[in-house]
Amino acid sequence: MLYNKFSNYLKEKYGAKVYKLPLNLPVTCPNRDGRISSRGCIFCGEEGAGFENLPNFLEIKEQLKLNSRYIGKNYKSEKFIAYFQNYTNTYLPLEDFKKYINDALAENIVAVYISTRPDCIADSYLSFLKEIKQSKGVDIVIELGLQTVNYHTLKILNRGHLLAEFIDAVLAIKAYGLESCAHYILDIPMDSMDDVIEGARILSALGVNQVKCHSLYILKDTVLGEMYERGEIQPVTMEEYIERAVLFLEYLDPSIVVQRLIGRAPEERSLFCNWAMSWWKIHDSIEKKMTEENRYQGKKFDYLNGRAVNGISEKV
Repeated sequence: MLYNKFSNYLKEKYGAKVYKLPLNLPVTCPNRDGRISSRGCIFCGEEGAGFENLPNFLEIKEQLKLNSRYIGKNYKSEKFIAYFQNYTNTYLPLEDFKKYINDALAENIVAVYISTRPDCIADSYLSFLKEIKQSKGVDIVIELGLQTVNYHTLKILNRGHLLAEFIDAVLAIKAYGLESCAHYILDIPMDSMDDVIEGARILSALGVNQVKCHSLYILKDTVLGEMYERGEIQPVTMEEYIERAVLFLEYLDPSIVVQRLIGRAPEERSLFCNWAMSWWKIHDSIEKKMTEENRYQGKKFDYLNGRAVNGISEKV
């Protein structure tokens, strides 16, 4: 097995094909509304990450109905994940959050995935989600936007949080018996190969359950887009992205589920996206490189659990 692929994990766990149904809430982000900053992350467009979402004025049950009808028909899926995808989905009053989550617990929903920021995780929300998991029998996965473990880069990206908040969020999620997923951009130009390796090492040491790898896309009308147009930032090559992805996987705990190897963005709103190459071709190139070079997830996962003293008893 080259890596712990998400589709295989879902089929093994739920006994059928399972697809995410994206849900769009009328929420914003503390990095946009002035609580932390009004600038937002330098790479984030006005629509956030929900490029293919239904309008957020539709009720959750209606969004589920429409998306399940389309995805179930086209991908022959009978079980689904309710995925609160866009912006910061725990950044709203607790009672409103409870209502949205309860509305998402429709028939054939086996899990709820919630995308949010590391600094928007609180005990009251986690306690409610633990109760939902236990009473309704659905899995709860909280997807945290991290992007990099380099705190200098986090400042440049204007994330509004540093690494400590991410560590705190993962530990809190774990304490409540819930699961976590980290979003990680592998090819941030300010990051080196060492940063990519350290990212895999930190995610592994924390026991993150899943990871979602992204390539850096540059949208129009963003701070990052302006930097790109002024020549202040130069994307890494596609070959380097592929190598970074393989290296990241080699250092990653093999038990961590990999949701994706590369992301995508709408071409009409992008100044740069995936080297003008189809995402699946890059995906296939990553797998091809791993196969040809005998590289796989966890190959270099040998750095935890007292590495320096392993076997020392036999030597004394």
